[in-house]
Amino acid sequence: ISSDGSNGRANKEISSRILGFLLLHIISVLFWTASLLYLPALIAGSITRDEKIKEPKVPYDSISRAVFTFVATPAALVAIISGTLVFSLSYTTDPWLIAKLTLVTLLVVCHTLAGLLILRAEAENGKPVVPWCVLLGMISGLLMLMIVWIVLGKPDIEAWLRW
Repeated sequence: ISSDGSNGRANKEISSRILGFLLLHIISVLFWTASLLYLPALIAGSITRDEKIKEPKVPYDSISRAVFTFVATPAALVAIISGTLVFSLSYTTDPWLIAKLTLVTLLVVCHTLAGLLILRAEAENGKPVVPWCVLLGMISGLLMLMIVWIVLGKPDIEAWLRW
């Protein structure tokens, strides 16, 4: 540490950056996960049954596509980038973090599957969509619960692996 205390100032600046990125991460995770929980219900609700009178549909003009494109995907990108910056700046490489990142990867797969379900629903080709929406919603919710449990509990995963 220098006599003018510059090292302490640098540490405070890094800590405030980490807190800023952490706040951004938490906010974007809330938007992303809320979108992922809402999308399966929105997609399932957009499936039209045999109606006598139909308004001509504009291709690729659905509320589920808008939520996916303008809310869920940007929130996911911000959450992933800000989360990466948080653990990069804090030099965290604990086993619980690796487990969390594995679950987040599975959540990204669910995000992609939601996009595929939107395409399937818009195609209206008779392929089942609603059961897949229910399954996607349940899996996404379970993954979110597991991520929260790991982040808040920070379990000793190495002890589990030795068992």
